[in-house]
Amino acid sequence: MPVVNNLIRQTHYNILNVKEDATQEEIRTSYKSALLIFHPDKLQKTSHATNTESRFLEIQTAWEILGNVKSRALYDMELSMSRQDDEVVADEIELEELMVETGGDVVELFYQCRCGDYFSIDSLELGEMGFELLMDGNKISLQAHSTADMASIVLPCGSCSLKIRLVINKDTEV
Repeated sequence: MPVVNNLIRQTHYNILNVKEDATQEEIRTSYKSALLIFHPDKLQKTSHATNTESRFLEIQTAWEILGNVKSRALYDMELSMSRQDDEVVADEIELEELMVETGGDVVELFYQCRCGDYFSIDSLELGEMGFELLMDGNKISLQAHSTADMASIVLPCGSCSLKIRLVINKDTEV
């Protein structure tokens, strides 16, 4: 999870000094470089040893998450959601308030904006974010692939600048 410190986010990417779209090889290379600098066995005993050990542990944690493709994908999703929490939204809605339109393999979810257009998201977009829409007759349920009990997604209007936050409770049905 990202740590907020004086409005500056310290992410695992920052700790390893790589961009968020870095390849696994770039992450691995940066991790090894950081190890050479901050590994406790490489350092001489100084008054800054505690600070350096703390930095070493941060580097280890960042590598454990970013070095694994699955945990990195989950971390990226959580990072994205935490950034959405900072966005100004016009309203918060729940899944039950959305209109549902099914057509072929894709399910579209809509909410009408006050400008007359719609906020929308489809099952493919939700899948990319780690959610799965399940259909059972006329009922549609949303399952999160993470263990969190609650999540949120910020949706922009198709025409105006308004945004809403879709709050998703675990195992919610429409």
